[in-house]
Amino acid sequence: MRLLTATQFAFNIGFYAVLPYLATHLGSGLGMAGWLVGLVLGLRTFSQQGLFVVGGALTDRYGPRPVVLAGCALRIAGFGWLAFAGSTATVIAAVLLIGFAAALFSPAVESEAAREAVRHERATGSPRAHVLALFSAAGQAGAFLGPLLGSLLLLLGGGFRAACLAGALVFVAVLAGHARLMPHRERVRDVPEAEAETAATTPTAQPGRPALRAVFANRAFLLLCLAYSGYLVAYNQLYLSLPVEVQRATGSEAALGWLFALSSLLVVAVQLPLTRFSARRIAPRTALITGLAVVAAGFAAVPLTPAGPRGLLPAATFVVLLTLGQMLLVPAARGLVPDLVEDRQLGLATGALSSVSGIAVLAGSAATGALLDVSAPVRWAVLAAVPLTGAVLAFTLPAGRGGKEPGARAVAG
Repeated sequence: MRLLTATQFAFNIGFYAVLPYLATHLGSGLGMAGWLVGLVLGLRTFSQQGLFVVGGALTDRYGPRPVVLAGCALRIAGFGWLAFAGSTATVIAAVLLIGFAAALFSPAVESEAAREAVRHERATGSPRAHVLALFSAAGQAGAFLGPLLGSLLLLLGGGFRAACLAGALVFVAVLAGHARLMPHRERVRDVPEAEAETAATTPTAQPGRPALRAVFANRAFLLLCLAYSGYLVAYNQLYLSLPVEVQRATGSEAALGWLFALSSLLVVAVQLPLTRFSARRIAPRTALITGLAVVAAGFAAVPLTPAGPRGLLPAATFVVLLTLGQMLLVPAARGLVPDLVEDRQLGLATGALSSVSGIAVLAGSAATGALLDVSAPVRWAVLAAVPLTGAVLAFTLPAGRGGKEPGARAVAG
């Protein structure tokens, strides 16, 4: 478990040292049009979120070790390729490789962490939530340090290429550590005693057609996917619209790392108490609607917020409100899934929630990228309508069972 926790920490350091600066590199460095920048970022998100089910299936089939090692190797190759990519085709190929790498190692590491937490609970009696909370905090700590590393490299004149190579070096260290320390393990389905307790937290390996039909014919679940997609399209603006706002306000993207650090610090400090409060006091549907409305308020506030020190107050307001909305709605959305599908379909449905949202990001990213060429008030108003539409869709969902504290999950980049 110590290895897995350190892995989550390192994954996010390497990832967030690069991604916050990708949009500006594509636009200013390579001269891509706004819609094309949006499409590239959407392809990265789709190749990760959209293929999450694939990584889970491979993990169940072959075990976590080879999937994690393959994912790390692909991430190293992707970052190295992106550092020197100069054409649209090579950039797209590199970001697809980077995203697919995460689609491999994220479900492998997360499912193994859940399995180890269950074993620790059996051995010591300590609740598994304590172990998984530490795992989550490690991921957020990495998300805090990664952008600072990227900002430091930019301030030292290393540029985007140096950030990519630094991220690749982090994954070289992770690959070496796992090759040496991660044990070989049989497939999950070959470990009967663990199967029952980990089924709800492990992606489904090889879902049959009846299960697929049951999940995707479930109207309430599809509405949840659409509402959650509104959030993920909005969250993707951290990598698309936020860098443009920071560049406009300060003439540089150096402050971007500090804004990402602010977001991560908020999650580390507020996520657990906020989740406890919302789980006790409000239904999951209410938390989902409120979170989406807060995200929409973050977009609407950008053109209305007067410029503060160095002109960063609108961007900081957006980051704070987006992060607060995220902390409310993500646990609520994941907590609603068990209420909408049968227990034996829970793994498939959890993966499908990410996959459908990834497809929505791919479809919407080119359109939101094209908004970079319109005036700021119009752009931010249109973007605010996306999570607001998700909130309206969420009104049609069942309230969900209250009184449970849904676990927060830190997703490795």
